Amino acid sequence: MMKLPEEFIAQLQGLLPDEWEALAGAITTSEPSVAVRVNGARGVGVPDGARRVLWCSEGFYLTDRPAFTFDPDWHAGRYYVQDASSMFIAHVIRQFIHEPVRYLDLCAAPGGKTTAAIQSLPPRSLVVANEIVPPRARVLADNVIRWGNPRCVVTSNAPAQIGKLTHFFDVIAADVPCSGEGMMRKDDEAVAQWSPALVEQCAQRQREILTDAWDALRPGGILAYSTCTYNRQENEEMADFIVRELGATSLEVPVEPSWNIHPAIGSECHCYRFMPHRVDGEGLFMAVFRKDGNALRQELKIKEKLPKKADEIGKNWLSHPDDYVVEQQGDLSIAVPQDIRREVTALRGSLTVLHAGVELATLMGRKTVPHHALAMSIARSGEAFPTVEVDCQTALRYLRGESVALDAPRGYVLVAHKGAILGFANNLGNRANNLYPKPQRILSTHLPTTKPCILDHTTV
Repeated sequence: MMKLPEEFIAQLQGLLPDEWEALAGAITTSEPSVAVRVNGARGVGVPDGARRVLWCSEGFYLTDRPAFTFDPDWHAGRYYVQDASSMFIAHVIRQFIHEPVRYLDLCAAPGGKTTAAIQSLPPRSLVVANEIVPPRARVLADNVIRWGNPRCVVTSNAPAQIGKLTHFFDVIAADVPCSGEGMMRKDDEAVAQWSPALVEQCAQRQREILTDAWDALRPGGILAYSTCTYNRQENEEMADFIVRELGATSLEVPVEPSWNIHPAIGSECHCYRFMPHRVDGEGLFMAVFRKDGNALRQELKIKEKLPKKADEIGKNWLSHPDDYVVEQQGDLSIAVPQDIRREVTALRGSLTVLHAGVELATLMGRKTVPHHALAMSIARSGEAFPTVEVDCQTALRYLRGESVALDAPRGYVLVAHKGAILGFANNLGNRANNLYPKPQRILSTHLPTTKPCILDHTTV
């Protein structure tokens, strides 16, 4: 059985005098739940036996943990594996956001809360997902591309650089780096690295992140602050800091008593604590604020001229091509929604942008190779390329990067398993060149004989 640090136990005793034993027991002896959030834009459902997450209509608990790596549906962006507690952000968004907004996920990797925001925000919203650590930012971009929405920009910048975008965002979600106490049940490293000094170090970093990014939120805008930890320094004390030092008002989020969420501890702010002895999920803290004042969001100055339109390469591959402008960024042909083109261009002039819109094609001399992001995009026309259905074993071999034989027309085709698009292949007749991106390929040399049964293929 896991042994918790004595100082951590003492902290729990002071935090929850009547419940600390139940919480410690849940951390050390109970098994974590397994949950997924389905991508409604791809029209999928969950078979009998899965329970819905109470605060997220797209969230479902599974009865066990399958090998997600070997499920083609996961690679196709039909669902995201996410702890149920973290899905609370979807409920928060739907309570407060009722018209299109500019939304920033400040510390976004690996992308769970970003993809939840994409599907919860009103249509025509712009989502900017930021991650300061480059390798994690690349994973974030891969998950955003897999989710398939063309109205998301992925950036990799420090909060201080984000803060220079004065009053640009209507909503900022800050799921800040923390001491990780809420992950102790799932991660032995979270137990091993914990110390009071780490808690204080994290709290200091959180104050810096919030202060650095604060100017990017317009007056009247919404901040959703969250951690995956239990202590008050990183939670209620940070909520009080946001009200006292930054100038914000705490907002009450409507919740049901049956959800069993614990309220604030030692603060007048409205706070929402998810703890595994009370809810079927890991540790999460969230508090929501409105920035004092009221002002329209500001436009960014475009530091360079709008990019010249490209030769419309790949534009006819989109289902509504007139809604997009096709631009050339190096050897990439990229489609950007018309109504957010100026914002995307301005962001490129201010931040390090890793992904925006829909990458349509890579230009290789006279050769035009369709991009994997186009295969994944919900903006792609269903008639743009032939689609070839493959069985599970062929799908897994394709996802591993192998050459596969396809019964399909020559040229570029979409590879699918039970209607779930996996990516492109260039069919040469006797074989097909595999275009599935190398960084996303299955590395295991041993493939299962059966596909994990997670989703059915009906609308939720």
